[in-house]
Amino acid sequence: MAKINILLRDAQNKNGQYPIVLRIIKNRKVKIITLGMDCQKSNWDEKSSQFQKSMPNHIQKNLLLSKLKQKAWMIIDQFNIDEIDFTLDQFDQKFRGKAQSKITVLEFWEDKIIDLNLGGRTGNARAHKDTKNSFFRFCKNQKILFKEITVEMLDKYETHMRSTGSNDGGIGVRMRELRAVYNDAIKKGIVEEKYYPFKTYKVSKLKGKGFKKALSRDEVRLIENLDEAKYPQLREAKQLFVFSYYTRGMNFYDIMKLTWDRVENDKIIYTRSKTKGRFTVKILQPIQDILNYYKDLNTDTNFVFPILLNEGMTPIQIENRKAKKLKRFNSDLKKIAEIVGIDKPLTSYVARHSFATNLKQLGVSTDIISQSMGHQNISITSAYLKDFENDVIDDANEKLLMEPISIYNLNHGRKYAA
Repeated sequence: MAKINILLRDAQNKNGQYPIVLRIIKNRKVKIITLGMDCQKSNWDEKSSQFQKSMPNHIQKNLLLSKLKQKAWMIIDQFNIDEIDFTLDQFDQKFRGKAQSKITVLEFWEDKIIDLNLGGRTGNARAHKDTKNSFFRFCKNQKILFKEITVEMLDKYETHMRSTGSNDGGIGVRMRELRAVYNDAIKKGIVEEKYYPFKTYKVSKLKGKGFKKALSRDEVRLIENLDEAKYPQLREAKQLFVFSYYTRGMNFYDIMKLTWDRVENDKIIYTRSKTKGRFTVKILQPIQDILNYYKDLNTDTNFVFPILLNEGMTPIQIENRKAKKLKRFNSDLKKIAEIVGIDKPLTSYVARHSFATNLKQLGVSTDIISQSMGHQNISITSAYLKDFENDVIDDANEKLLMEPISIYNLNHGRKYAA
């Protein structure tokens, strides 16, 4: 059963007003649709979802709100009559009708970000917000429509990003986000496919330069052996990296949200946030040492690591905290790499790649590595191990120059050293 409400957004628009929106909830999913009206909070009656008498033309405006709400229910009733288990996107398309073509890129993008946040997908919401801000720093026209984004504009946007120091990898991330928004707009009938600029502008040309993400086992030991007494400011970064490495590459978000009730005897049992896969990880001695350290800290929360400061944070607050702490973590890892003499880019994700690569070097099959990391497809694991496998081939080729190869001469029954 769907639920419909008309309400004020929490955030003000650029005019200092609060937009009026229609919210529909179905199967625990939420869709927010802007209604093209706004007001101050003092002019809005939250209980009745109507304008107060203090609002100019409040009678006419409330009549319009009533008609819009009635229209929404009529659309739902028609779906039910037609026995269609409609999606929120289908409702959106029916509700907006022909007026969708007038929706600006900014309006559509901000609605998408709100939907992602309401759905708990705060990481994706942050990525879209960053790209939206980047795009509109370049494009000063906040009224731009999707059909006005041309190949020429994309070329200029790329040039703009290069002028601010972005490389191919960073530009590719922005362009893929913009392309995803454009595809979503086509899907929802906001813009016709004939205007799609990404048929000509190829995002695939923007590939970041590859680098070896994995550390050798000896390099991981260099990090393990960092003197915490000498570098106390780097203790947390070292421990987080080592913890991730020995827990099969547990990612930062899952480490951040790990609670003590997930630690059971000699196991850590948790559900990975990205794939929802359930993991049972044996607690090896390096993990136990780290757990003992944080148990002794005796913080006021049930979190193992003192990253989240309290247990009542909203998804957006959690995402903001994660971004802040992850930035500090990666910055500290770069300092650790410099101190211990690791000449490779070192980030939080390197622990995961190193875990996979080092298992492979020990002769563990790719299938087992894939299962241990929770990959849904073995091709993902193969991508992790690509650099390692290339190195093995290169080493094998070099041995042709270094080691004699015995060749048996079948004709003479003798061995010769090549």
